[in-house]
Amino acid sequence: MTEYDNTNRGSIWKNEKKDKDTHPDFTGSLNVGGVEYWVSAWKRKEGAAAKAPALSFSVKPKDEQQPMSQRAPAKRPDPISSGRSLKDDMDGDDIPFAPEWRG
Repeated sequence: MTEYDNTNRGSIWKNEKKDKDTHPDFTGSLNVGGVEYWVSAWKRKEGAAAKAPALSFSVKPKDEQQPMSQRAPAKRPDPISSGRSLKDDMDGDDIPFAPEWRG
């Protein structure tokens, strides 16, 4: 028996665990170019304009969907022990909403 190739294919199913209106109506998975993704989809809201999309989607890579308890904490080098100054550690590019750094 030959193995079925799921590359560039996906599927969604009714979300049996939907407890709130904000939870997706459908969930599933998708493979794009050999990378696996989780898919969430929401139906058009009642009373929405007829031209509104019938479904809205959210797609996230599967390898980024680890439970919080299994995620390693983000590590930033300590500016004191690494010899870096705090100014070097506070690069304005790291904070997209921060005003320009003038120091």
